[in-house]
Amino acid sequence: MFTVTRSTARLAVITAFAGLLAAACETNLGPKGPPPAGQLAAIAVTPNPARLPPSSSQQFVAHGTDINGAVIVFVPTWSVVANGGSINPGSGMFAAGATLATFGNTVRACNNLGNICGFATVIVANTPPVGPPLGKASTYGILAGSTVTCAGAPGTINADVGVFPGSTTTGFPPCTITGATHLADATSDSAQQALTVAYNALAAYACGTTITADMGGTTIPAGVYCSTSSIGVTGTLTLDGGGDPNALFVIQAASTLTTGTTASIALINGAQAKNVWFQVGSSATLGTGTTFRGNIVALTSITLVDNATMLGRALARNGAVSLGTNNSITLP
Repeated sequence: MFTVTRSTARLAVITAFAGLLAAACETNLGPKGPPPAGQLAAIAVTPNPARLPPSSSQQFVAHGTDINGAVIVFVPTWSVVANGGSINPGSGMFAAGATLATFGNTVRACNNLGNICGFATVIVANTPPVGPPLGKASTYGILAGSTVTCAGAPGTINADVGVFPGSTTTGFPPCTITGATHLADATSDSAQQALTVAYNALAAYACGTTITADMGGTTIPAGVYCSTSSIGVTGTLTLDGGGDPNALFVIQAASTLTTGTTASIALINGAQAKNVWFQVGSSATLGTGTTFRGNIVALTSITLVDNATMLGRALARNGAVSLGTNNSITLP
């Protein structure tokens, strides 16, 4: 007769419990490895990092991809995990707090299960370092080394105009200047000195992408772009800020910058004209009807052909700034 001892019974209970525990673990663990192609595998949050003043706002965007890098559309849930401010859990709109600091990986976007997340760092600072220091040149819509000319009205410069070491302007009136005019005086001298500092600062930016073709018809993110010769824009060049109002665009031309007829510099997703800089090694020409958004800092001269408009600045170190008819320049 088989006798069940107390030890045998205890062992049977333990063995049964171990089996149940193993089965439960296998069930909870689920399949091993990353999600298959076509399913969300990673989330990237942009901008990252985001730099903004205290008590200001920033729109964050979440980009989902599968294991092969293909875009996966999903609805993120947003949260803040390391302070720095607050965020709308549905929209991703971040409101910075008053504390000046760097908050690493504080903005989090997750899928609906919360098991796949992306992060972004927030830098709360009083003065975002966007672009070169313009100093005393910042109020000028036009700054020239030799002269400023306007072929005929209408033509309006909604800013200061300065010339140094030259001392002349031609065509004003009938063209108009809404700001101050400084010709060969101490004020325009100081502005030209500030322009030289800005030009050298822009030229010193390390190139991130080399330009090898006409930039018209392209969309580019923030960064530093350079050409070893000339730069042309035929059609529309679109600058994508990626949701960052401080996105910086620096475009360096070793020689000339030329835009075609009705060319345009378009700004999307938070990009701002004040943060767009074209550093030109010789001269720039904006073709007929060009809509230009950004600042041109040229070593020699800048020309606006008829009907070209600028939301920005035309700053020439050594040569002239020449306007056609029906031009306007407004500070960004």
